[in-house]
Amino acid sequence: MPDYELKRLQEVNRYLKLKISKEKELQEITEVAAKICNSPIALITLIDEATQYMKFKVGTSILTNTRENAFCNYVISQDDVVVIPDTGKDPMFAHHPLRDGETNVQFYAGAPLKTKDGLNLGSLCVIDHQAGNLTDIQITMLGVLAQQVIHILESDLSRQILNEQYLETKRNEITLRSLFESSGSCQMLIDRKFNLLFFNKAIFDFMLQHYNRELALGQPVTDFIGADFYTEFVGNCDRVLLGETITSESHLQADGISFWWQFNYSPAYDPEGEIIGISYNATNVTDLKVAKAETIEHEQMLKAIAFIQAHELRRPVSSILGLMSLIKMDEALADIEEVVMLERAALEMDSIIRRLVSYTD
Repeated sequence: MPDYELKRLQEVNRYLKLKISKEKELQEITEVAAKICNSPIALITLIDEATQYMKFKVGTSILTNTRENAFCNYVISQDDVVVIPDTGKDPMFAHHPLRDGETNVQFYAGAPLKTKDGLNLGSLCVIDHQAGNLTDIQITMLGVLAQQVIHILESDLSRQILNEQYLETKRNEITLRSLFESSGSCQMLIDRKFNLLFFNKAIFDFMLQHYNRELALGQPVTDFIGADFYTEFVGNCDRVLLGETITSESHLQADGISFWWQFNYSPAYDPEGEIIGISYNATNVTDLKVAKAETIEHEQMLKAIAFIQAHELRRPVSSILGLMSLIKMDEALADIEEVVMLERAALEMDSIIRRLVSYTD
């Protein structure tokens, strides 16, 4: 299938699904076309791969026709108004099936519905049961009315696309905001001049609770940065605007309370890849720091206890092993079963204690 026809069919499909808001205006254009051309039948049609759809009509009740038998099919293949004064005398249409029966097409004129992208979607056409012709003014007016039809259709399509984009943007905004608001981290988006473009509830609540300050969009974020953090914050932001990504930790005071924070600064890019600001994320890691410190302290205490216990236990075991050496010097006692078992138990205890001592070193 040629590329033009593929694009044309895609566009026709969009218009066939379009919810038209100005049906009254399009119907009036159809009626005006019939009056101007003194024709009993006038149609606004769209043609897809196999079917001609009569979207608006005067003088007929037909809703669809096959593309193969549609006079309008010849119109969409060119850019000018097509006029067939007498279908019976035209070799191309003399035996056309629509010349007979209810339709009785003896005269036909159609102007293509051309989009701004140059795609002919269908036509505005007039039909008569008697042979006839159009004046130059009538032909011009039929073309002008066809342009008005496509302008209305394109306007409705643009409105629909904008509405869909707006709804999609709102859905994305709600999803993104839900993601940010569900996070316990403090998040901000800052422009290149350090003005607030976005902030989540976590940082708003923190600033209000500990500093009695309300964040507001458009305000300089530096107005809310404490003196103990100002230089570090501004310096990191300057580096991020040059393309760096920074992760750091700081110990800060707020409202008399000590906090440990992990900070992440990242460049914020526009669709063209230009840095437009700073994405800032701050996570309160105080509990993690406290837990880690308590774990280290606990481990150190256990090691100290193990060290003391190991050395305290080793002293009597060493004494027993020394006595065993003296006893074994008497050959009469060396092979007594109880003596051998006592020595074996002392040596095993000594081995265990040595391992404990090695863990505490």
